[in-house]
Amino acid sequence: MASTFLSSATGRALIGATALGLAASVIPLHGAHAQEVAPAPAPAVPSHGPASVADLAEGLLDAVVNISTSQTVGPRGGQRGGPRATPPRPSLPEGSPFQEFFDEFFNENNRGGEGGRRVQSLGSGFIIDAAEGIVVTNNHVIADADEIEVNFADGGKLKAELVGTDPKTDIAVLKIDPGQRKLTAVQFGDSAGMRIGDWVMAIGNPFGLGGSVSIGIVSARGRDINSGPYDDFIQTDAAINRGNSGGPLFDMHGRVIGINTAIISPSGGSIGIGFSIPSQLAVSVIEQLREFGETRRGWLGVRIQPVTDDIAESLGMDEARGALVAGIIKGGPVDDGSVQPGDVIIRFDGKEVRAMRDLPRIVAESPVGKAVDVVLIRKGEEQTVKVTLGRLEDGERIAEDGTTPPADEAPVATAAVLGMTIAELNEETRGTFAIAAEVSGVVVSEVAEGSAAAERGVAAGDVITEIAQESVSTPQEVVDRIAALKSQGRRNALLMLASKTGELRFVTIRMD
Repeated sequence: MASTFLSSATGRALIGATALGLAASVIPLHGAHAQEVAPAPAPAVPSHGPASVADLAEGLLDAVVNISTSQTVGPRGGQRGGPRATPPRPSLPEGSPFQEFFDEFFNENNRGGEGGRRVQSLGSGFIIDAAEGIVVTNNHVIADADEIEVNFADGGKLKAELVGTDPKTDIAVLKIDPGQRKLTAVQFGDSAGMRIGDWVMAIGNPFGLGGSVSIGIVSARGRDINSGPYDDFIQTDAAINRGNSGGPLFDMHGRVIGINTAIISPSGGSIGIGFSIPSQLAVSVIEQLREFGETRRGWLGVRIQPVTDDIAESLGMDEARGALVAGIIKGGPVDDGSVQPGDVIIRFDGKEVRAMRDLPRIVAESPVGKAVDVVLIRKGEEQTVKVTLGRLEDGERIAEDGTTPPADEAPVATAAVLGMTIAELNEETRGTFAIAAEVSGVVVSEVAEGSAAAERGVAAGDVITEIAQESVSTPQEVVDRIAALKSQGRRNALLMLASKTGELRFVTIRMD
């Protein structure tokens, strides 16, 4: 059975869990008399984990809470806002003391009726501000909930108010009344300082069983599991199961360095691969949700794509790195020409952009309106430009429709190059291929089957706007640019193509 991502919130099939077995180390006594056995020498460097985490856990348990939600769904399982699958019933040993709890929970979920039914979900959370009653959890734990309740280890319960959510990072902030009971809070630590192999401790509410503690290590950092645009997860083997979603991952000083949110599992149970949102990413999101009730992320206003080995070679770069600017959003922060299509951004506000996926996260973490230095490679030369960031939330709608300004056109003849037949982009060819009026360049009228261009996905109706970062407007200019690249010993040609609607992308085509 293939591994799947499961939600670690009970009753929500979204993300999964982990388990760690810590074997006891035993030194046997040999011979008839114990006193005859020489003591084992103490290791020069400690090779085991902490002898006990009891003292650490005792001071943190009261700050970790269970999050229960309820909502009304239709008689056939459809909830307000979309369809929802009935949560699977877990397998429990015969005579389990928790059988009654799960029977009640799942029987309630499966009751139908014309007027709809109430379903419940369980997850975890933790208090970060005792004075104001601020609780942090995962967005998927409370998504679509009609009612949210915070449950404490001593059986106490408080209704919670939703302060704000951020689906892109799967974070939600709740508020409870701090006057109703004494609250214990925990503080965030520095996830950036965590190293692979460092000990960590998870506390949460697996399968609705109440506060549970598990320990493990940081297995990896910077994991991208394709769950959102800002994936940068901490991977751990500390046991995380359904119901742990939204719970904290602590370092050995009792500071929260992650929010447990996902696991990989072939069966829904823990196999030792869990993921936590790093505190370095979570803290800024939580602060914005507390202050504004929504996120306010920085926005650069560019479309980007990865820098492949072929693209790096075409641009004369010594290695594939950075984020390639494929287009500029009209009306965005860099629509003034400070950043141009074909630029490769390698550093943003002092932070290195190693790969394309780094740039959206770094930009999003930057304050709206901040003036930052952007280091880029343009036509083989490194340059630094100053950019003032806009707000992502304000630019998302126009980002879907933005295009680059049209270039000058000139009537010319057709030509054949790199397996493509190219022609002037005029009124006739625009009508033939339904090309938008704002798109300019040289139209591809035909692509030879099996050619290098066909292998790269070039199709009739695509428009060549640039070759090797030089704009082209006639078929002759395309032919001349290809010939110039060959004379320079280049093996690949870097083409910027526009779709019929103006969406830009880069492709590299072999010239041999």
